[in-house]
Amino acid sequence: MKKKYTIGVDYGTESGRVLLVDVETGEEIATHVIPYKNGVLDQVLPNGKRLETDWVLQHPGDYLEVLYQAIPEVIHESRINPEDVIGIGIDFTSCTILPLDQDGNPLCFDQKWRNNPHSWVKLWKHHAAQEEADDITRIAKERKEIFLSRYGGKISSEWMFPKILQIVREAPDVFDATDIFMEACDWLTYRLTKNLIRSSNTSGYKALWNKREGYPDDSFFKALDNRLENILETKMRGPVLSIGEKAGELTEEMAHRLNLLPGIAVSVGIIDAHAGVPAVGAVHPGQFVMTMGTSTCHMLISDKEEAIEGICGIVEDGIIPGYFSYETGQVAVGDSFAWYVEQAVPSYVKQQAVEAGMSVHHLLEEKASVYKPGQSGLVALDWWNGNRSVLVDANLSGVIVGLTLATKPEEIYRALLESTAFGTRKIIENFTEAGVAVNEIFACGGLPQKNNLLMQIYADVTNREIKIADSDQTVALGAAMYASVAAGERKGGYDTIVEAAWHMAKVKEETFIPIPENVKIYNELYKYYLELHDYFGRETRIMHGLKKLKSLGAEFVQQK
Repeated sequence: MKKKYTIGVDYGTESGRVLLVDVETGEEIATHVIPYKNGVLDQVLPNGKRLETDWVLQHPGDYLEVLYQAIPEVIHESRINPEDVIGIGIDFTSCTILPLDQDGNPLCFDQKWRNNPHSWVKLWKHHAAQEEADDITRIAKERKEIFLSRYGGKISSEWMFPKILQIVREAPDVFDATDIFMEACDWLTYRLTKNLIRSSNTSGYKALWNKREGYPDDSFFKALDNRLENILETKMRGPVLSIGEKAGELTEEMAHRLNLLPGIAVSVGIIDAHAGVPAVGAVHPGQFVMTMGTSTCHMLISDKEEAIEGICGIVEDGIIPGYFSYETGQVAVGDSFAWYVEQAVPSYVKQQAVEAGMSVHHLLEEKASVYKPGQSGLVALDWWNGNRSVLVDANLSGVIVGLTLATKPEEIYRALLESTAFGTRKIIENFTEAGVAVNEIFACGGLPQKNNLLMQIYADVTNREIKIADSDQTVALGAAMYASVAAGERKGGYDTIVEAAWHMAKVKEETFIPIPENVKIYNELYKYYLELHDYFGRETRIMHGLKKLKSLGAEFVQQK
């Protein structure tokens, strides 16, 4: 039987990567990574125009370059026949949105709009719409909107409608010029197929859509702002298709650009972290998956729906058809470690790393591994970019308690690692206390295979075995798996994601097992974490006040 292949295109925060996969075995044939030329725009636009606090944008042209450069490269590198490629799948950071004109092009491509920050892509971690998110939550509570319970009782500034409402309020001319708002993954499937569809995955988790009820009523959007009353029929139009379905087929124009054949199946897009769930074989209730990178997204498969505080979304058929899929998250994980290494580590540590021929991260991991839990006398909060779950508050910030004149850099580094594990434990307990089982934990993404200390800490803090994905490109593999389902068995793929997972999913044989003496000490440290969590997150507005002062200071500097 002739081999068939699918392509998974994974759009992360800093780069896009393309993976060519053998459909029969899940073997990864070739991969190519393209760093975004314009990177993350959180200080200035490409023309030098300064951005305000909490703005995080990107250039949509960078996304197209990933397709144009990386797909032909993996075909060339693998030397396969393009006619054996049966499908393409897209995963993307979310909620990442962009305003489009009547031709389906981003407004920022137009000279008229490129100086206006609101015409650009708003990346998932754009947090400047916190006021809008708070207003949406307040109005939903006042109206007793049922959808609010599916999102833990609070709307995140990262989602679709807070970002749109911010545009309405701050740049009404951009709003008027926008023909349609789309998630980036849906825009890319549109560019590949010329079919304008929306993903049930991104719509369900980030745009208040529900399989049974659809979007909230028009009257709700009118209550937010009169200009939003008809947004569902105008700027949010487009049918919602389920993940695993075929969004369309590759056009002749795009096939020519990508060195592929027209007519190839293109699957409905999916959130990047969510694509990792089937890629580790987590297709049954009670399986909990952590996609760990710059941030961490937690997904839990369940056979029941429960309203739980701080949940980012509960979506029926959201990741695995036939089940409810929960999402929670931590906004800064790898980002917080990177911040410390890049901004706060002493120069002598960096020099030691150079002399040892290793990265600063690796050196700090090695040094921190010598310490026992609790030995540093430190405990930290993992809120360096706000809190997604369970507090859903972008105005929260980081804390380290216990610092002394004797504190070493590796001790701080270890405390930061531990803080993210404590945050995950809080999320797991949030599920189990609500009666939703967590039976098995998997970890994938960029961090688990790079930092053994981190994963041992997670096992010890949660007192659970941690299974690790056996792929460097797990979410891209997941996207390729959904592409095999979009192609279907008749074309050489699979008819369900469960079948695809049976053949293509990969997990390492080695796992991280809790160390009993570490578990005991971490149980004590976790109590201190919870005290800090509830004090700074629920009882005081100190962090909110500091952030307000910071914003006022930034405005003063800009005015000068």
